[in-house]
Amino acid sequence: MFEGRTLGYGLARSLFVFPFLALALLLIVLSGAHRSLSLDLLLSSYAVPSEGEPLRFCRSRRGSFPLHILLSGLLLFDQIPHPRLAIPPLSSFTRRDDIFVAYSVHHSAVTNSSCSAGSSTAEPPKDELLGGLMSVAFDGASCLSRHQSAWYRRKPSNHTPSPYLIRRLRRYEALHKKCGPNTKLYRKAVEQLVSGTSTAAAECNYVVWVPSDGLGNRIISIASAFLYALLNDKVLLLHRTDDMGDLFCEPFPETSWVLPSDFPVRYSWVLEKDHGYGNLLKNKLLSSDMDTANASLPAFLYLHLVHSNDEFDKMFYCEEGQQLLRKFSWLLLRSNQYFAPAFFLVPEFETELSLLFPEKTAVFHHLGTYLFHPSNTVWGYITRYYEAYLANAKSRLGIQIRLFRRAHFDSHSDYIIDCALTKRLLPNVNLTDTALPTITGAKPRSVLVTSLRSGYFEKLRSMYYEHATTTGEVISVHQPSHEEEQHSEKLNHNMKAFAEIYLLSLSDALITSPFSTFGYVAQGLGGLRPWLLVRPDDHDLCLHSTSMEPCFHFPPSYDCKARKKVDIGSVAPYLRHCEDFPHGVRLFD
Repeated sequence: MFEGRTLGYGLARSLFVFPFLALALLLIVLSGAHRSLSLDLLLSSYAVPSEGEPLRFCRSRRGSFPLHILLSGLLLFDQIPHPRLAIPPLSSFTRRDDIFVAYSVHHSAVTNSSCSAGSSTAEPPKDELLGGLMSVAFDGASCLSRHQSAWYRRKPSNHTPSPYLIRRLRRYEALHKKCGPNTKLYRKAVEQLVSGTSTAAAECNYVVWVPSDGLGNRIISIASAFLYALLNDKVLLLHRTDDMGDLFCEPFPETSWVLPSDFPVRYSWVLEKDHGYGNLLKNKLLSSDMDTANASLPAFLYLHLVHSNDEFDKMFYCEEGQQLLRKFSWLLLRSNQYFAPAFFLVPEFETELSLLFPEKTAVFHHLGTYLFHPSNTVWGYITRYYEAYLANAKSRLGIQIRLFRRAHFDSHSDYIIDCALTKRLLPNVNLTDTALPTITGAKPRSVLVTSLRSGYFEKLRSMYYEHATTTGEVISVHQPSHEEEQHSEKLNHNMKAFAEIYLLSLSDALITSPFSTFGYVAQGLGGLRPWLLVRPDDHDLCLHSTSMEPCFHFPPSYDCKARKKVDIGSVAPYLRHCEDFPHGVRLFD
């Protein structure tokens, strides 16, 4: 009789447990978890332990998984016997156990763990907030890459953002939310602009970025413009053209950085003539010592910071110029340069920049990581390609090839391959014994080639297909696309370009072409010091850069203090000439 009652009691509890679990799974789907985790992965995230092992709940690297829903149900059935699963009571787990990923409603507490298939040990927790760069105010579904990107990087960044930078970013986000598009203060500022009174004291001040040239140029100039806005308590807005429509997620919570389409000013050459800062200085219609309170000033200024600007435009980089520009509520800025290094030469910014960036070679790394998250569409390109070709590789080498003038293909491709071989980034091949054995079951080493043309990829792939390596390793070579020509005016072209930049940034080592902003962005996002395809001497085929910062190709040559032309690469110990373009300067530590 006792056995019958026990059996009936267990059966009754089982009949109650399973409907609850089914309800929990339904709640998970309704909560949005299905957007980042398939049902088979969700179910496989519960791993039945071997005898004597603790119960582990695993986390998919693709996104957060609300296992607390399931666990809250299991807590109700603590100590329930199960005929097949040896589940220990949940009360036996301590807070240090890797049980589940806990996200509060406001994402205020995050505890991550990951179990690899077939492994009894958990992977180290991933820092999804990237050292505090990311705000906790975002939801996961609107931008999958924001929280998932950390799971695609094998190693955490060695470059920790300063606590001061994190505080300033949170302060900027509050300012952008208060003054951003469709707010009362934004509409008031636009009314002042239209009426011609925008030089009056205003609560909100703006920098409007205007695009120029290709995607790499746009990204490095946006990062520079954001730093300028951050240093001057201005709000950055992007004039986003159709060819940039679905590239990036919004970087600031609960607001937008996209300039509304009804903004009353549009870029044209007329702006440079009538509102250009350099042109007004040249014609003595504007000066740093003028009485702006009683002067007749334009409602806004246009900053021409492209590579072809003149010395008057470059007065932007002088301290007295900054003081004058601060009196204008609206600035339109057009650039194709990484002009952030120039701010380190402005005395009034010196203390602030040293607090923001104690590690000067990580300026773009932190700004780029914070600002440029692939949209869900682009993230789909990235993750599908990564999982198909790169995820199981033992190591990943990225090779970025960009030509700015004609080169003999065979000699140039041989040069690139020789760089990889002599620097031991790839193994040599045996040209005499084609039957050398390979290491059975070993993971391959993957090479990702990005180029407008397919010839470099095909030559490298054929080399490792037709010949065995001297180490016995297997080399897989991949190229996502070859567009033949650059078409920065097309959205689809730019989406593929950003996907390839991001895939390059996931490499363990990187070879890049000189002068290429495409490569600069990849190395900066990845926190990588690249091997530059530059011959430093007769012995070395390529050069390992001592900085991961982009090069400011055309910096000012005027010393604002000394009032004379100088070698800008020698005025500060942290500014040196670029190895790949000696005319330019780059930040070093």
